[in-house]
Amino acid sequence: MSPIKTGVVGVGKMGEYHVGVLSELPEAELVGIADIDETRAESIGKKYGIPHYARCADMIGRVDAIVIAVPTSSHYSVAKEFLAAGVHVLLEKPCANTLQDARELFDLAGKKRLTLHVGHIERFNGAVQELHKLVTDPLFVECKRTSPYSDRIKDDGVVMDVMIHDIDIVLNLIQSKVSAVNVMGISVFSGKDDIVNAQIEFENRCVANLVASRASQNKERTLSVTQKDSFVLLDYTEQEIFVHRQSSSENVMRKGFLRYKQESLVERIFVHKDNPLKLELKHFLDCAGNGSPRKVAAEKELYSLEIALDILKQFDDRKTRGARDA
Repeated sequence: MSPIKTGVVGVGKMGEYHVGVLSELPEAELVGIADIDETRAESIGKKYGIPHYARCADMIGRVDAIVIAVPTSSHYSVAKEFLAAGVHVLLEKPCANTLQDARELFDLAGKKRLTLHVGHIERFNGAVQELHKLVTDPLFVECKRTSPYSDRIKDDGVVMDVMIHDIDIVLNLIQSKVSAVNVMGISVFSGKDDIVNAQIEFENRCVANLVASRASQNKERTLSVTQKDSFVLLDYTEQEIFVHRQSSSENVMRKGFLRYKQESLVERIFVHKDNPLKLELKHFLDCAGNGSPRKVAAEKELYSLEIALDILKQFDDRKTRGARDA
């Protein structure tokens, strides 16, 4: 396969990651970047020796594939412009601010026979790949994504910025429709959702508890699954999985104190560790250049966004009621 002429729109922190990886991939010929901040675009362009543009439209006709890493509010308009011009698109998550806009983008990509890939990078985490082999009958799933506050993300709160990753993974892991969602949360440092706890019940009776916070002093990225015969713990950051089996517990009485004792057989699963962003970009370019099937069907992409938007709406509704009752 000849290298695909590829560009990047938006070269903030995430956009620069894309540029760095694409510059090293033989499948891609990085032909340009664009950003409304011309100074930033010029700096990144010089660093990687590639042309830079102030207007993303200037790359139309020069690229066959584009990575879009602009603020969420511009996802729909920028992606639509490139899809309409016949360009394959990798669009950072969330796909759009509304389900209607997201569906329109996928419909347009389908009509044009183009790849529209949404940047759910955790799908390409080696530990997540192994997780699907270990989980067969989940009863309870718990996800935690916590970190200190950063004003880098101005468009989104934690639901669309980080919890959406866990929503996507959990939906694909449990393979059942959502029957009920309960949401609690607060704003701490911004007017948006800074801490959110979403409890999700599925039609198959599995329950998931998702916690996302950007008001913590500790960074944590974990997912655990309770099954009848095992407890699986995944660490996204370290790309590690531990499986606990044959657990037993007892209360041990000693003179002057009572201690709880638990024992289990712990298995550490071998995980092939690689850069998830590199794997995601290689998959996107394979789909764009060779017509390979998408990793996740469009309807599943839309369902993940639908659940995320529902969680965000419940958060906003509770916040509005709280302000009205205060």
